[in-house]
Amino acid sequence: MKSIVINVGNSNIRFGLFEDDQCTTTWIINTKPYRTRDEFFVQFKILYQTYNVDIENIDKIIIGSVVPQLTHIISSALYKIHHLEAVIVDRKTQAPIRHKSNQMGTDIYANLVAAHFLYPDKKKIILDFGTALTASCIDATGEVLGVIIAPGIITSLNSLVKQTAQLPEIELTKPKKVLGHDTVSCMTSGMVYGFLGMVEGFIDRINEEVNDECFVIATGGVSHVYQPLTNKIDAADKLHTLKGLFFLGKDKN
Repeated sequence: MKSIVINVGNSNIRFGLFEDDQCTTTWIINTKPYRTRDEFFVQFKILYQTYNVDIENIDKIIIGSVVPQLTHIISSALYKIHHLEAVIVDRKTQAPIRHKSNQMGTDIYANLVAAHFLYPDKKKIILDFGTALTASCIDATGEVLGVIIAPGIITSLNSLVKQTAQLPEIELTKPKKVLGHDTVSCMTSGMVYGFLGMVEGFIDRINEEVNDECFVIATGGVSHVYQPLTNKIDAADKLHTLKGLFFLGKDKN
């Protein structure tokens, strides 16, 4: 069975081609500017050709979205291509986890679901380095212990650059030193080590609150920058959210 899984985020839309339970191909497009159904139709067709996706062999389409105004447009464009009704998943989609929130975002819910299936028998923290920086915690039984939401790293960096007259745009990379001697190195250190300190603080405080050493998974756009700089992250998986959406939708019609 082959499925297309789409994670519609505030900054990016990530696609994954799943063959049975494995994601074999993935690609990303920008969420903004928002497009019409016909624009998405053309873009999706081109991307399918680029990544050698055989439209006739796709059995299911699964969409998880935190951008409601795009959910129908994207599903409609995909229907025009595949003639398949997309399975839309969200926090109300049945899964073997339990949460108390009626406001939980689909991406956070998918992260928790993926962690429950992929790393059983332990408490888990999922760090998602996306438009927002989130830390979600779930125990071995599937009970959601809570969530932290903070400003995202790229979101914060963009705000800093836009609100100041002389600070340039920078690339997030590992700084050579903590203390910089020019604007770019000073900003890089602040963005990398400042948020790394926040992330490590989240992990320590959550572990203290749940009285355990949680298994920590990192995902999201810039997780690859931070994961090598700390021993507090146990696994890094840029496809973690997509896998959660797949688990949520694979048995739904």
